[in-house]
Amino acid sequence: MHADEAGESIAPGGDLLMVSSSQHSWLRAMPAVFVLIWSTGFIVARYGMPHAPPFSFLAIRYALSIACFGVWIAWAGVKFPSTRTQWLHLAVTGILMHAGYLGGVWAAVKAGMGSGLSSLIVGLQPVLTALWLASTGAQVTRRQWVGLVLGFAGLVLVVSRKFAGGGPGDTATWLNLGFAVMALLSITTGTLYQKRFVAPCDVRSANAVQLLAALVVTLPIALLEAEAVDWQPEMVGAMAWSVLGLTLGGSSLLYMLIQRGAAASVTSLMYLVPPCTALIAWVLFAEPITAATLGGTLLTALGVGMVVRAPARPA
Repeated sequence: MHADEAGESIAPGGDLLMVSSSQHSWLRAMPAVFVLIWSTGFIVARYGMPHAPPFSFLAIRYALSIACFGVWIAWAGVKFPSTRTQWLHLAVTGILMHAGYLGGVWAAVKAGMGSGLSSLIVGLQPVLTALWLASTGAQVTRRQWVGLVLGFAGLVLVVSRKFAGGGPGDTATWLNLGFAVMALLSITTGTLYQKRFVAPCDVRSANAVQLLAALVVTLPIALLEAEAVDWQPEMVGAMAWSVLGLTLGGSSLLYMLIQRGAAASVTSLMYLVPPCTALIAWVLFAEPITAATLGGTLLTALGVGMVVRAPARPA
């Protein structure tokens, strides 16, 4: 049964009002739950990376996620895309948005970058998207260009302090910064490619195809990693949450929000992820939140908000 079907069930005795009220409360809570789940993706990397090389961790995650989606697809009777072209387009987005994006984030954290900084860099995705749209002839307003400058200035403010050095998980180097930028470029390109070429289809079968393509690309790299996977309790917990919470839960929640007409709201929710991640990292890992970090984050959020905010409609 789909989420919509479950939400339309009527309780014994015809108590439709109670079901509708409960459903309404859940819909109101969905955005906050989504932000919390999405923010934990960078936190999970900090938990898992001390016990596994990044690409081995991701290869196992992809394989387990494919198995879970396979069970879900078989149980729900979901159909896969019918054309070879759509399989190819989904495979390309899977390589970019899973192998490239997650591979870059996990490798950056493994190389010493903090969760807050990695989420902040990847959070510049809409700024990069706006630049691409401007280069293709799409209109970019003066306010959006000001937002681009502010967002970049905020990132420079944060990154410049990180290059000065810090505690464990609080240092930026050219290596981990390069991995984070790779993640940013991958998620941006993957998003643009998906908007352009991927036809609407069920999110479960689409995810399965994307993860399969990501596994094909990631597995050979994982086999070259010398470090072994150490199945400590933290590693097991990080893997379980990556599969069940992030891949199945986060992706499904995003799908439900978009299906219910909240696509614009989801876009704005993405910019709550970096500060939420920084707060969680401060609580769990004591990653410092200095005045420069806070100011840079706020400046970036302001700039990105100016870029993505819809222009006012004429009266």
